[in-house]
Amino acid sequence: MVTAFFDSRSDAEDAIERLVGAGVPRDSVRFMPGDERDPSDTARTPSRTESSGFWDSLGDWFLPDEDRGTYAEGLRRGGYLISVSATDEQYERVIDILDDEGTIDLDERAESWRSEGWSGTPTADVLTGATANLATGDAGTTSGSERATVQPGSVPPAGTGINSAGFATTPDPSGRAAVGEEVIPVVEEQLRVGKRDVSHGRVRIRSYVVETPVEEQVILREERVAVERRPVDRALGDAEQAFQERTIEAEERGEEAVVSKEARVKEEVVVRKEAEQRTETVSDTVRSTEVGVEDDRGGRVGGTNTTDRT
Repeated sequence: MVTAFFDSRSDAEDAIERLVGAGVPRDSVRFMPGDERDPSDTARTPSRTESSGFWDSLGDWFLPDEDRGTYAEGLRRGGYLISVSATDEQYERVIDILDDEGTIDLDERAESWRSEGWSGTPTADVLTGATANLATGDAGTTSGSERATVQPGSVPPAGTGINSAGFATTPDPSGRAAVGEEVIPVVEEQLRVGKRDVSHGRVRIRSYVVETPVEEQVILREERVAVERRPVDRALGDAEQAFQERTIEAEERGEEAVVSKEARVKEEVVVRKEAEQRTETVSDTVRSTEVGVEDDRGGRVGGTNTTDRT
């Protein structure tokens, strides 16, 4: 069961139309306008029986009593109340529609009323109001099945049997009903080892020119012409030929060093990268939580409480 409160009748009626359009059966939607009363009741004081009847009818809508007082005050101030019996599949959609159409946070509204002097106790005149069922048009209360409802967008009060997600409690065959639950997560860390490239340094090879003085020895041959005059005294055999003109030339020759260079490869430097694989063991510490249960109850508790949405 999902309950929502509206300030505007048009917003409430729009929400109802959207709910029906979303597949919620019309007879699963109840509507209570707080500002519509029977004119014949305005001139008389409601009896204790009438007040009690209306208060009990609100018991089918809200739990516990302090919630009934808040909703009753909202109806007295002209609010509009919608209650929807939604299936599990429709639950989230119903919540969204009611929020979209402007359902109010009744807890905040109640604080505002208290600041204005409201004591939290419902007045007698609001207890004479009647409920209106859209499906049948009859005034009155619904069947007395025990249900707890929560207004969308509000936090249910403690002790209502409603958890923060809006789930209502249902009694199990043993007659007990779950009053709430708290989840303690059991967490553990998992070690995941990956790989990444890192630099271990680099090798730089540079080629440059160096000039080195060198010396080599070579044997060179040189020719020299020597002119020597020496005195002689001997008889000339052929005097006629001796008086002829003659020219004799002697050329001096020599060797000199000739330098030439030849580049030759005397060594090679090879740059090569090699890859190898190795197995490395990575050690670390992971954390986990453990839950220890200490049960100091004297007796054995039978049965299991279940929580469901209605």
